[in-house]
Amino acid sequence: MRMSIVGITMGCPAGIGPEIILRHALRTDSSTSPTPVILGDLGVLARCAAELSLDVALSPWLPGTPLPVGALPVIELSRLPARDLRWGTPTIATATAMAGYIEEGVRLTRAGILDAIATCPISKAALQAAGYSYPGHTEMLAALTGTPEVAMMLAGTRLRVTLVTIHCPLGEVPARLTTAAVLRLIRMTQGSLRRDFALPQPRIAVAGLNPHAGENGLFGDEEGTIIQPAVQQARLDGIRVEGPFPPDTVFFKAASGLYDAVVCMYHDQGLIPFKLLHFSDGVNVTLGLPLVRTSVDHGTAYDIAGRGVADASSLTAAVDLAAAISANRTRFDQRP
Repeated sequence: MRMSIVGITMGCPAGIGPEIILRHALRTDSSTSPTPVILGDLGVLARCAAELSLDVALSPWLPGTPLPVGALPVIELSRLPARDLRWGTPTIATATAMAGYIEEGVRLTRAGILDAIATCPISKAALQAAGYSYPGHTEMLAALTGTPEVAMMLAGTRLRVTLVTIHCPLGEVPARLTTAAVLRLIRMTQGSLRRDFALPQPRIAVAGLNPHAGENGLFGDEEGTIIQPAVQQARLDGIRVEGPFPPDTVFFKAASGLYDAVVCMYHDQGLIPFKLLHFSDGVNVTLGLPLVRTSVDHGTAYDIAGRGVADASSLTAAVDLAAAISANRTRFDQRP
């Protein structure tokens, strides 16, 4: 059985994407790890390898031709003036190239040439400066695949969290919460745990919004009016879900093994405990797409780009999880 082929989009060429790709290649065993194919810029990768003394053989590759042996295959989607590139300083050219890597990754995955994609970090500001209106990776992928509903899961070995609201001011969260939105995410979380993570009877916890989960309305009534009805409906649907729980205890319960995922009401509610446990090896998984996409759980880190101190642990975890999800989906979809 062949190894999964995971396309790694290089992310922003001026960020740490090139470095973590090279470090990932050095730390993995090609005989037991998913086969990486880089969608990016060969010249930028070569410069990074030379400057940081990372001994990685690089080879240009065209889809449909045999994969190189003993070298990292690179689909050359841009040819930026690598010698003039300033680490940590994105430009319109680097942003345009960055978007192109994502677009081609989606195309090749949907064509069956790649089994999945794992994405290196992009700059949302640079993306928009280059004329793309997407707030970020997730929205761009949803648009490219024509997917109306997507969600973000952060996955690690001890904790998985999904988010009802993501990038919005904290003061807007209560107004954005609806029973329909919470129920939709419970269903998407359950579906992913079954299909992507091969858990036949996943256990889901739902976090409350307010301290003490509202304390019977003393500290807020969103738990009773919005969240609890969603939990009750999900249970009627046969989903093993409980809550809403006080946010200060639910993550300990999940990390201790009582639950397979926690549905969270807002971004930092889920990301703070998650990154406490999985700061280096957390993975961002996009739920709802017709393809497998994972991502590193960190940004472009322009402040350390080109300095040789970037950690590839999250990328390695993202590539491995992308391959595992791809295999799990194949087995799930082939069930009688």
